[in-house]
Amino acid sequence: MRRWWRRIPYAVLVVFAVVGGLGPLLIEYDPVRASLADRLLSPGSPVSSGGTAWFGTDALGRDVLAQVVYGARTSVIIGIATVVAACVIGAAVGTVAGYFRGWPDTILARGIDILLAFPAILLTIVIAGAFERSVLVVVVALSATAWISFARVTRSVALSIRERAWVDAARVLGVPRTFILLRHVLPFAAGPVVALATLEFALVVLAEAGLSFLGIGLPNSAVSWGQTIANGKEYLATAWWISTLPGIALSLLIISIAILGDQLTARYGRGVVR
Repeated sequence: MRRWWRRIPYAVLVVFAVVGGLGPLLIEYDPVRASLADRLLSPGSPVSSGGTAWFGTDALGRDVLAQVVYGARTSVIIGIATVVAACVIGAAVGTVAGYFRGWPDTILARGIDILLAFPAILLTIVIAGAFERSVLVVVVALSATAWISFARVTRSVALSIRERAWVDAARVLGVPRTFILLRHVLPFAAGPVVALATLEFALVVLAEAGLSFLGIGLPNSAVSWGQTIANGKEYLATAWWISTLPGIALSLLIISIAILGDQLTARYGRGVVR
């Protein structure tokens, strides 16, 4: 029972995973269905169609609890898609650059320097704002900056592994380079990459909420915590629940992922460069 509090982030993440995956089965209300007769109801108030608005309603009479549940689903899907895409691209580029050195490594280093010259969130806003709002555009915009961290980590691992005796022996025996990378180099990057992925997931979820809050993220037909928070910013004095409850949900998810990421980094994340 000692240090039981360390299990809290896992419990919170399990709850969000279940809510995000089973949201349509858990909530009876449509998160985008408006009902002006039920606008700005406080939490726990009955609605005209029957039932209870446990988290209240917004200015258009939409159920805030439904928006929180469906927003969790959106955040989880976009977070996983972005992290997977960034991990695949970054791991491939970083491993090749670190193992082969030469011009691939030089191009990677110069490319990272150019990208790091611009704030990541500014580059993400430029990409997201240049195209029509959609989930795919948000994932591409977030992946455009998230892959850099994975490339730096896998490059550092490849640089340290390429000189090991078993790698030299594999080269002497004529083992194909692709097999060497997949069998003798990438497995050593698994721990740091997993630890980094949890931290990047938290940043991606927060960035997606920020884009939606600014109105350049997901379309209005989609449900996002950022949109819900933005919709309630003008009613903080009279209808605090519209922005506060999704904000609490977002904070819980980010803090839980950050704590989990710190634990994984302490255990497996040697070489993680932020």
